[in-house]
Amino acid sequence: MQFSCVLESWRAHENELRNYLQHRVADSHLAEDLLQDVFVKAMRQGSGFCELDNPRAWLYQVARNALVDHQRLHRKTVELPEDIPAPAEQTEPVVQLSACVARVLSELSHEDRDIIEQCDLNGMKQQDYAKTHDLTLPAAKSRLLRARQHMRATLSTNCKVQFDDRGKVEGYVPRK
Repeated sequence: MQFSCVLESWRAHENELRNYLQHRVADSHLAEDLLQDVFVKAMRQGSGFCELDNPRAWLYQVARNALVDHQRLHRKTVELPEDIPAPAEQTEPVVQLSACVARVLSELSHEDRDIIEQCDLNGMKQQDYAKTHDLTLPAAKSRLLRARQHMRATLSTNCKVQFDDRGKVEGYVPRK
């Protein structure tokens, strides 16, 4: 009979599975229902159950899954009142910083402002910037790096911009 290995394994582990489930749920009837679900799943495996290396571990895994499924389906929820205000929209600090960026950009040297506006704001490729300004590509890259460093330092000084470890804007103090 193909189910003899299922029944044999079930008889060997039924009591410990029952104790396991009863220990985790307060209701003994619920534990019995979950135990029955485990048995049904074992029976559905049929001859595949007989080929398992460790039927006890499989039964416990199915019992754990049955517990988790039951808890997900029957977790208690609390109704929230309808008059809870919606959370205020928060904008990223970097978006709020746009007014300060425009002011700082105008305070940079013409050379720094030009390369930042062309490459960073208008999307011009560094190679194209280098050609139009009679620079080598490494010189244009170096100039852009220096301009960004000047802008960052000016932002930090004038707008009190704080950066995180990755260089992302964390916050700033608006300048009057």
